Amino acid sequence: MAGPDPDTNAPYLSDEDLYLLGEGNQYRLYDHLGAHPHSTPAARGIRFAVWAPNASEIQVVGDFNQWDGSAHRMQKRTPSGVWELFVPDLELGNQYKYRVTDSQGNRLDKCDPLGFFAEVPPGTANIVVDLDQYAWNDREWVAQRPTTDWLNRPISIYEVHLGSWRQRHDRENGWINYRELAQELVDYARTNGFTHLELLPIAEHPFSGSWGYQTVGYYAPTSRFGRPEDLMYFVDLCHQNGIGVIIDWVPAHFPRDSHGLARFDGTALYEHEDPRQGEHPDWDTLIFNYGRNEVRNFLVANALFWLDKYHIDGLRVDAVASMLYLDYSRPEGEWLPNEFGGRENLAAIEFLKQMNDQVQALFPGSLTIAEESTAWGGVSRPTYCGGLGFSMKWNMGWMNDTLRYLQKEPVHRQYHHDELTFSLVYAFTENFVLPLSHDEVVHEKGSMLAKMPGDTWQQFANLRLLYTYMWAHPGKKLLFMGSEFGQWSEWNCDLPLQWELLEEESHAGLQKLVSDLNQLYQAQPELHASDFEADGFTWLNADDRENSVLSFQRTDMASGNFLLAVCNFTPAVRTEYRVGVPLAGQYLERLNSDSEFYGGSNVGNGLGIHSEPIPCQGQPHSIAITLPPLGALILQPAAT
Repeated sequence: MAGPDPDTNAPYLSDEDLYLLGEGNQYRLYDHLGAHPHSTPAARGIRFAVWAPNASEIQVVGDFNQWDGSAHRMQKRTPSGVWELFVPDLELGNQYKYRVTDSQGNRLDKCDPLGFFAEVPPGTANIVVDLDQYAWNDREWVAQRPTTDWLNRPISIYEVHLGSWRQRHDRENGWINYRELAQELVDYARTNGFTHLELLPIAEHPFSGSWGYQTVGYYAPTSRFGRPEDLMYFVDLCHQNGIGVIIDWVPAHFPRDSHGLARFDGTALYEHEDPRQGEHPDWDTLIFNYGRNEVRNFLVANALFWLDKYHIDGLRVDAVASMLYLDYSRPEGEWLPNEFGGRENLAAIEFLKQMNDQVQALFPGSLTIAEESTAWGGVSRPTYCGGLGFSMKWNMGWMNDTLRYLQKEPVHRQYHHDELTFSLVYAFTENFVLPLSHDEVVHEKGSMLAKMPGDTWQQFANLRLLYTYMWAHPGKKLLFMGSEFGQWSEWNCDLPLQWELLEEESHAGLQKLVSDLNQLYQAQPELHASDFEADGFTWLNADDRENSVLSFQRTDMASGNFLLAVCNFTPAVRTEYRVGVPLAGQYLERLNSDSEFYGGSNVGNGLGIHSEPIPCQGQPHSIAITLPPLGALILQPAAT
């Protein structure tokens, strides 16, 4: 291919574009950097732009020039450090990289930080694509999103690793195309009552064993499952079926792979030079320099990119705790305090606030969810109130306390009753998601079912009890794939789920329970509309540690309607167990986790229970019920 025509290489990025980049506020960075189809009066081709201020030369190399970039040297814009080049006659589908020469004369081939597509790993070249060619069919979903109040809507998230949800034995690595996955996964999620899918990181990553959490191509969906338009089809079909899509997003760190962001122009460009700030000791990765405007711009624009180009509904932000604290996983003497002598990472805090503010300003109704495991205050409070601005936060305390309690033999649970009740001490300090995620079923922690004590019957009963308690507890819900039908094996990213287990009644029953919980959760505002209001929750009895029983009321503050939840964490059947109720009348079982339909022993209360004018637990009336073994009941007044 001939070299570029000098007449076609007038500056592409305006001075304003470069100014906004330097300021950290070019929120449509992806429209300016990267590889884009472009036309001039003289030619049509592809225009490239990359930020690399300390490089001495950059060439565009690819299959179109036999990976010899001597005829395709980029032009540097000073003082911004952005390099540009227009290559006429170049077409979509061509592979490319940047051959970066540093100040010492060393050359290294680098992937485009804003590359929109790449080869299937272990290949690393970027591929020129046009992200604006897909014809979307989700206009109705996108139009209603800005006015959707997700805080008071049901959110039940099915967390999925696309590479192992299902696999095809006739394909390398078993990977299935996004379009095929859409046909199966959307139907499965809808049938089982989930409102959202959350995908483990889908940005391009070299090592499949990282599950996507070591990202190289922040702007490229992984090619393992197809092309960008295939992912767009996946999201589109979800929306047409009333299912939202959340993706895991990893702005906390990036891997050291030589073709990626690490020392991109021969210097610590995206990371800190000082390893006390720039290296993550737990994961052997590099930490972004959030104090650098261009780096912060790269990340904020990336968050917006997924919401814009792929119509994604939300971002679950990974490892937020590691971003907030300068001394995270670092012993004394191996971290640098901030300018005030504290341990807070002030630059990262400002980045998170900026990201959350721009998401809500430019894509209102989108969700940002923090995986944050400390007692940092105001994670899900608006930035104008001093918070970080996230929509919601994972409730890691609830997860840890509840699993620790459920893994104990029932005979010992009375001595650990506070582990169940403690979550309500702080339940309304944040907008919480209750997560039983992939992190709980890996690294020899065992599957959800395998964690449960007792014989096989008790293991299933315990897990049904846990899920019913979880769905009745304030907070949105998240469950990792395979946990809904009681996979015995802990999750292995290289193997498909144990779908054959659904041929067994106990596993099919557990799946049926989860489906029914989701349907009830969506149908009853009492279980979702006042999730983050303290007045929507009332303890009936939080203190019956001797019997290991909890009872509480969930109320929809708008209507005043309520449901009751009563949970028995022992295998003893409890008859004539008295529970206080605010209204006289008949109470019906809306759900019984011990039902024979779910594989239980079918102990329950038949057609209902009539209240009696016997005051109990601060209520003017009460009901005497039969509590099933290792079972939970959700009860409703017959009149509502």
